Amino acid sequence: MRISKYLTIAASALALAVTMGAAHADSHEKKIKIGTEGAYPPFNNLTSDGKLEGFDIDIAIALCEEMKVKCEFVTNDWDGMIPSLIAGKFDAIIASMSITEERKEKVDFSEKYYNTPPAIAVPKDSDITEATDAGLSGKILGAQSSTTHSNYAEEKLPSADVRLYPTPDEYKLDIVSGRVDAVVDDVIVLGEWLKTEDGAACCKLLGTLTPDPVINGEGAGIAIRKGEDELREMLNAAIAAIRANGKYKEINDKYFEVDVYGE
Repeated sequence: MRISKYLTIAASALALAVTMGAAHADSHEKKIKIGTEGAYPPFNNLTSDGKLEGFDIDIAIALCEEMKVKCEFVTNDWDGMIPSLIAGKFDAIIASMSITEERKEKVDFSEKYYNTPPAIAVPKDSDITEATDAGLSGKILGAQSSTTHSNYAEEKLPSADVRLYPTPDEYKLDIVSGRVDAVVDDVIVLGEWLKTEDGAACCKLLGTLTPDPVINGEGAGIAIRKGEDELREMLNAAIAAIRANGKYKEINDKYFEVDVYGE
């Protein structure tokens, strides 16, 4: 009887250890690392005290809550975002990355979570009057490198001298100081910058550009590694859920006066 009792206790302890181990493994499975840039306000921005903020960040948090997973954010330079994803530095990119055919050759995407057009901003005293190739002929046009906006400028505005920058902060500094004649980026990014002290003093929105579906893609989506279908389906379901339950609108209205989801 004493042996049987000890065997029962040992078996129970083993079962508990297995259960706890499974729970521990499960907790690891439910953790998703999210890569973001932290230099693209108002979508994602790293504050001076090291905190991430912005529409992308709040959307990511809402999606993780909906999926009942723990999210961990990792900041990464824009140019290396996709290589870092493929290398396993993080599991998903939520950084206003447009869904394009060129990128889909390397990674998979969720459905879009917003879609806004590109635009041109110029100094207030600029002699540029049209957001067209003819209007920008011979002008220096700043854009962030490795973006759909820089691709658009090089393809659709060939008469301009396109100058590329690692981050939007750098092209903003150059237009304020007069080293470039115009800049191209998302209309929301430019519009929000023009509300800041530096932007308002310097520049104005010249106009939006007609997106090219091949260049600009289908809107901003969440990039994941090829073949991770379960994660993509979870993300798509979560996007649909926060659109339906009002959480998306709550986040949208926190940052914008218009619905950035688009058509």
